[in-house]
Parts: sequence; C-alpha cells; structure tokens
Amino acid sequence: MQLSELREYADRAGWQIAHEYIDQGYSGSKADRPALMELMRDANMKRFAAVVVWKLDRFGRSVSQLVQNVRRLDELNVRFLVPSQSIDTDQKSPTGRLMMHILAAMAEFERDLIRERVNAGLANYRDDYAKGRIGTARHSRSGKDLACGRPKRIFRRDVAAELRARGLSWRAIARAMGVPVSTVRDAVGP
Repeated sequence: MQLSELREYADRAGWQIAHEYIDQGYSGSKADRPALMELMRDANMKRFAAVVVWKLDRFGRSVSQLVQNVRRLDELNVRFLVPSQSIDTDQKSPTGRLMMHILAAMAEFERDLIRERVNAGLANYRDDYAKGRIGTARHSRSGKDLACGRPKRIFRRDVAAELRARGLSWRAIARAMGVPVSTVRDAVGP
C-alpha cells in the first residue's frame, strides 16, 4: 500500500523514480539500516532531487536521527517530502523552513528528556548503592552491582612523588605504578 501510494504521487507530480530504498526486516529506530545508508550515499552523489516517504516514522523513529538525516538532505539541496502528512522541506517555502525549525526543536527536546531520564536513573542508582540496596534488594543491569563511575585508581602517591623527585619521567613512573600517565601527573603535580 505504501509503495503504490508513493508511486502514484510521483506519477501525478511527473517525477521519474530514481530508486526505491526499502529496508526489509530492519527496525526504523536503527541508524545504520542498509537502504537508508545507500539513500544517503546516493544523495551525496546527487542521484536524485527529492526523497518521498510515506510517513515520517518510516524515515526515522528517533527525532534526532530524523532531523540529522533531513538536515543532511537539505544541505545537499534534496527535498524531503511526506505527502500523507503535508511535509515538504523545500527551502523556497516558508512552511518548509518552519518545519525544519520545528523538527530541530523537537530533536533538542528529545535529547534533553533522554539526558534528564538518564541522570535521574543514575542518581537513583547512586542513592540505592549508598544505602546498600544494590546487590541485595536491587541489582544493576549488568549484574555486577558496581558503584557508578570509574573505579578510583589506588597507588602510592608518596612513592610516585619520590620517583619524580629522583628525576624519573612521568611515563616511567606511570609504568612502575601501573596507572596512566595523566593519573600520576594529576596526583603528584608539576
């Protein structure tokens, strides 16, 4: 049904279909779908002047992914059309420019919501870890029940400082202590 409607639309507009890009068996949420990647490569090579999709969610499930791809098409002067939803990013049209701004604002909103949810989840996990719930009443997704963040580097700072005072290089000290150079430099100082 989707393809036949799009073919009819192209026929009514008097357009010749350059290629049909169809991802069979791939989720629309994945950014690395083979047909989508081929479409973007062909857009870079100027093989067509417009991309027509049946519904917006067929092109990308994530707003940020959708905006990124539509912006790229726009930079390449390729129109993006969704006839069933009256979307046309033609830059000559004020409505098309408005649509691009709305999509960009939605992508930013989505990123902020994701960041907010991730931070809330981390704060909750840290709180549960501090109260001793992790490993007993609750487990981490990995099952390792570790504290948040990188583990602290434990090494003898006094020994590192003594080695530095003897004239050893940062790299030699780091190798001897079994830690990265930046860790030794931050701990011991200039």
